[in-house]
Amino acid sequence: MKRDLEAARELAAGLAVRAGRLQIERRDTLRMGAPKAHANDVVSDVDIASERLIVEAIHEAWPEDATQAEEGHGRAGGSGWTWIIDPLDGTRNYVSRTGPWSVCIALYQGDRPRMAVVHDPAAGETFSAIDTGGALLNGEPLTGSSGPPLAEALIGVSFQPNPQTKQRAGRVLRELLPLCGDIRRIPAALNLVYQAAGRLDGGLALDTKLWDIAAGALIAREAGVTLGGRGPDFSTELTIGAAPSLWPELAAKVRAADL
Repeated sequence: MKRDLEAARELAAGLAVRAGRLQIERRDTLRMGAPKAHANDVVSDVDIASERLIVEAIHEAWPEDATQAEEGHGRAGGSGWTWIIDPLDGTRNYVSRTGPWSVCIALYQGDRPRMAVVHDPAAGETFSAIDTGGALLNGEPLTGSSGPPLAEALIGVSFQPNPQTKQRAGRVLRELLPLCGDIRRIPAALNLVYQAAGRLDGGLALDTKLWDIAAGALIAREAGVTLGGRGPDFSTELTIGAAPSLWPELAAKVRAADL
């Protein structure tokens, strides 16, 4: 089944902006729910309301499409197209007011990502991409970092804050931090789109979920960022991204530390 990917991007970007506006408007009155997988895996009523807003509009526009959504509003479909949705990536930052967060929407055809949007509500920035069509920030083309040496590079780090992954991240950072210019810990989607925009020279993400990285990965790839993991393909277990000239060294250091 063919799909107008520009129309899909327009819809996704509009929904992401609407969800982001809701998040800003309701930040002072949000209510926290029970933690999910562990004590640091938090969710609010705003996460749930944002997801419902996005999923309902997608189902209205394309009722045969499947959805995978972090807060449980997914469903099966028969079209061969699947929307991957993280309505609020970085809930801990959002709730505590200590950093950025984003709204993430990706569209897959089978196993292939075809369209992606990541919206930063606080900054008013919408990153997007279409498969083989390049990446955009607020409608303007994006190009990743030119790739300084690792000793000068700014590296983004993302990881799930469960006890096991924190120990794993600690091992990697203990080896990597003395070797790179500096690091920034940010949510996974923004880690990837900041690489696409050249704000970060590289990054890594540990133990994510598909909805954390699906949209950001396509945008990064379309901006010229090299992506991989333990092998040539990145995964939710390990995603390494960098400017092409920096990627081999960064990947080698991360892989050696992540044993």
